[in-house]
Parts: sequence; C-alpha cells; structure tokens
Amino acid sequence: MNHEVLDKFRAYPEYEKYSQLINELDPNAPPQVVIVHRTPDPICGSGKKLGIFSGSFNPLTVAHIKMVEEARERFQLDELLLLLAKANVDKDLFGWPLAGRILSLKRYAEDQNNISIGISSHGRYIDKVEALKTIYPVDTEFHFIVGYDTLVRIFDPKYYTDIQTELQHLFLECRFIVANRDQVDIETIKEFLSQPAHQQYRSSVTPLRLPDFYAEVSSTEVRQRIAQGDTISHLVPPVIAEFFE
Repeated sequence: MNHEVLDKFRAYPEYEKYSQLINELDPNAPPQVVIVHRTPDPICGSGKKLGIFSGSFNPLTVAHIKMVEEARERFQLDELLLLLAKANVDKDLFGWPLAGRILSLKRYAEDQNNISIGISSHGRYIDKVEALKTIYPVDTEFHFIVGYDTLVRIFDPKYYTDIQTELQHLFLECRFIVANRDQVDIETIKEFLSQPAHQQYRSSVTPLRLPDFYAEVSSTEVRQRIAQGDTISHLVPPVIAEFFE
C-alpha cells in the first residue's frame, strides 16, 4: 500500500493499540468479538435488533454505507455494527492493514448516531454469532447485512464439516438481509433461494434493493482508481478520502 497512507495511519495513537489487539485475537481459541467503538445509544434491553455488516472494508465505500442505511430504515434496526474479521474464510489479507481499516471505520462512526465498530477473531458467521451472544443482551435479534456473493458463499459446502446441521444452527440464530450487487438483481436472489437445497432457509433471508449506482460500487474499483491516481471522492465517505489527500 501507499507509504504516505500508512504514515497517516501511524500518526494516530490508536493505530498501535489496534495492531496489538489484532495480534492478541486467536482464531484457534473460542470465537471472540471486541467492540472498539460503541455508539452512544447501544442496545441495552432484550428483544432489540442488531444489524451486522461483516466485511473486509478495504476500504469502506458509499455502497457499504448505503446498504446499512437502507437496512436500518427498512428493518428498524436498533444498532448497527460494522465488523471486521481477523481470519476471513474466503479472502487473503491485502491492501490496507487491519489496524488501519479499524481506525478508518472508527473515524467514520464517530460522526454517526448508532454505528458501532468491532473486530472478530473468526470469519464464519456462526462463530461471529456465538461471540456476539456474549456481548449483547439475551434475545437480541441478529440481522447480517450482506451482498449476494456472500449469500452464495454461506451455502458453499467447503466451509463446513456438516453443512446441513451447521446451516440449521446458523439460521436459527440470525437472519440475513441480502443486497443486489453489480449485475445481480433481486430476481436472481429470489431464484437462488428457490433452489431445493435453499428453500427451507428462505424465510430467514430478505432481499434489499440498492439503487444501480450503489450496487455497482466496490472496494476493488476504489483500489484500482487509487492506483491510477483517479478521484475516489464520489465512491467513499469524506473521512476515508482524507487518507489519500
């Protein structure tokens, strides 16, 4: 990554603290989620709705923000959690260091009303749920906000030892809000859920329609534009763009 960007990260005292925190998280130990920034109005009582967007945020884009905003409004979510995973089941680490991503997410969340930031030791959704249950009140409803590509990976057998048992456990513990991404429309999501192997979980998955512009924005595009020296101000929140100025 650009050394100037890395120097900007290191200028913040929290950067070294986050680096140490990441090093201490153990993917081989029981699942753990650490909240590094909590909204001033967090979930306190039972029966509330937590919206969780678990992503790589490499970097955070306006599409990520649109997804959580649309999900919060439509499903009346009481708190939003942007969750970064130390161990990701399907992506190697590249681009921004994890400590820098946490720092950038925290900078963004500080100006928002109900967004918290956390980091998970594990990458699988069922492991994240088990860790979150130790933090949030009993009967908190967990709603994961994901894109279509992530939904497909959730049903990939390579991530499980006993896929049917583990999927049944996962869908008993949480719901999924699935946004259309790029060339995938809402009908494609519905067709995927209509497949025989997926039908029993369909009631726990709700499609979320994004406007075309946001559906096409990706972190990959942002990184490409940065490498080419092109503007990214229309693709990322202002606080993220500041790291490249």
